[in-house]
Amino acid sequence: MKYVSTRGQAAPVDFVGACLAGLAPDGGLYVPESYPRIDPARADEPYAHVAARILSAFAGDAIPEADMLAMCERAYASFSHHSVAPLTQAGPGLWLMELHHGPTLAFKDVAMQIIAQLYDYMLGKTGRRLSIVCATSGDTGGAAAAAFAGAKHADLFILHPHARISPVQRLFMTTTGASNVTNLALDGDFDDCQAIVKSLFADKAFADKVGLSGVNSINWARIAAQTVYYATAQAALGGKLRFVVPSGNMGDALAGYVAARCGLLAGGLEIACAVNENDALARLFNTGIMSRAAAVATPSPAMDISVPSNFERLLFEATGRDGDAVRGVYDQYRQAGEAGLPDTARGRLDCVGISASTVSNGETLAEMARFESETGWLICPHTAVGTYQARQTPRSDVNTVVLATAAAAKFPETVKQATGLDAPLPHRCGALLARGEVFERLPAEPSAVRAAIESKRRAVS
Repeated sequence: MKYVSTRGQAAPVDFVGACLAGLAPDGGLYVPESYPRIDPARADEPYAHVAARILSAFAGDAIPEADMLAMCERAYASFSHHSVAPLTQAGPGLWLMELHHGPTLAFKDVAMQIIAQLYDYMLGKTGRRLSIVCATSGDTGGAAAAAFAGAKHADLFILHPHARISPVQRLFMTTTGASNVTNLALDGDFDDCQAIVKSLFADKAFADKVGLSGVNSINWARIAAQTVYYATAQAALGGKLRFVVPSGNMGDALAGYVAARCGLLAGGLEIACAVNENDALARLFNTGIMSRAAAVATPSPAMDISVPSNFERLLFEATGRDGDAVRGVYDQYRQAGEAGLPDTARGRLDCVGISASTVSNGETLAEMARFESETGWLICPHTAVGTYQARQTPRSDVNTVVLATAAAAKFPETVKQATGLDAPLPHRCGALLARGEVFERLPAEPSAVRAAIESKRRAVS
């Protein structure tokens, strides 16, 4: 298996190279040179076994299958539900895929737990040490902190927007007590954090000096790991499925596209991306225009993103894998703040099977209350964006699966506002509240982050 850059100016790499690098040297994102065909999951197949088969297909001969299975079994042993991503019925033909049974109560755990295993395995084989940088709009940072805390071969640096994530989200990333985890609260929004990460990778001298790597959804291993729960949902329900995916950076939806390309879904791809008032992704799909706008605060903060990074991978496919065309779009966007998609790409996007629509703040809060009154369940605001979109576009011909991306307990203030009810943390997370937080507040400037990484990283022993 080889991986190529969406911008066409980087040499192909293997699975290990794509994972450890995160971002390609030319600023693009890695994708497989060709998508492997993978046998669909069976209904009786344990989740870790499905994950090992799928990840082994993406790894090729880079990692022995027995080692991959052992890593997957360790990664998913930490989940509170043995199915990892169980399905619960919320109404006729409507299902929630619960992706919040991991250590930090969010879907990011599903990928991050196995990524940490992969990193320590791959780095241990090579004797390397990396400085992993992670920009987060709320959940990725906590999942990365839980997964990488105490890692032997990696230091983790988490960038989050100060005062723009929920207090519980922050606790998951700032209370590990691990010496290899550094939390940086930046005076800006998520897009500022993400832009700084990209600028650090673009500084080749700095990146080489500190052994820079990334585990945001720009990292191919994240996408590969998230295809697994699409495969298990397909095995459980059968037939053609429609997935409704709360979307910010579009990594979760892109994983569904990859699952379809690999033969893991039946009857073709149908994904509805549900976005909040930061509607860049909806505007992209509906107008073909990529335009810059400051992210606004919403009840679903993990989706407060104005530049959906993983759209670049889909654009690469829609242009017929034309790296020059993709690079041209992003160069124009960087220079002018706006770029139109090529006509050929727009035409192909219309046929991919992915759409996007916007849900307002008021609709999100009303949906949380409505869902609780109809089912007795509390859902997080991100999941509510998805269930609202599903409610607006009912289907009787297929089962609809809404990705429940986080537990309600991660957003107790919003749940209380919407429903009047408390959403306490589950017993297994109760110790968070007693731990001391450790984070450093910095200006949203690359130089400040660069200095923090240089001062806190550990040298290879």
